[in-house]
Amino acid sequence: MSVTEQPPAEGSRDTDAAQEALHDRIAADSLTTRRDYLRIVATVSGGLAVGGVAVASGILHRHGDGDGAPQPKKIADRILPGESLAFRYPGDEDRAIAVRMADGTLAGYSAVCTHLACAVLWRKERGSEGELYCPCHEGVFDARTGEVTAGPPPRGLPKVLLIEQLDGSVWAIGTARSGESLQEGLCRQQGDALRLCRGGAGAGGERSERT
Repeated sequence: MSVTEQPPAEGSRDTDAAQEALHDRIAADSLTTRRDYLRIVATVSGGLAVGGVAVASGILHRHGDGDGAPQPKKIADRILPGESLAFRYPGDEDRAIAVRMADGTLAGYSAVCTHLACAVLWRKERGSEGELYCPCHEGVFDARTGEVTAGPPPRGLPKVLLIEQLDGSVWAIGTARSGESLQEGLCRQQGDALRLCRGGAGAGGERSERT
């Protein structure tokens, strides 16, 4: 009597089919996950590249770009030597920083790096006067002038004109674009409304005023 191969049981065929279907689904899910991952990486990388080009070429908003006169804004009751203060000016989206150096000099700048728009911080322990520093790509700016001293930033920081009232309160009253003096920026925004601007905006006006 010959021995014949028994056909697989119905339940066994169902199990094998289910396992094969599960294997196919896992493989498809893995492929989809890899594709999604690669798409996300490509999108983020492309966004960073486009953003960097946009910042460098001036397509994106820069601090102090507006030609209108910003409203004066009180930013602090007092800023003591060796202190810094983060604030928003002239708009809520414009990050800025005020620093009071050891000799009492008060200076204000945009707190957005001119390289790739990272946040700028003040490191008072660096050098004799401290420095403005972007930790993203090691950009460094002079705390007294806002000019680039190290790293990849292509231009200096836009300035914020600060004045100190007799009661010690500090007010922001205008901005200057990168490369402008504070007086040039103020005259561009205020025009003939200020007596010092009626003869043309000249150099100077870099230091804070006490009124």
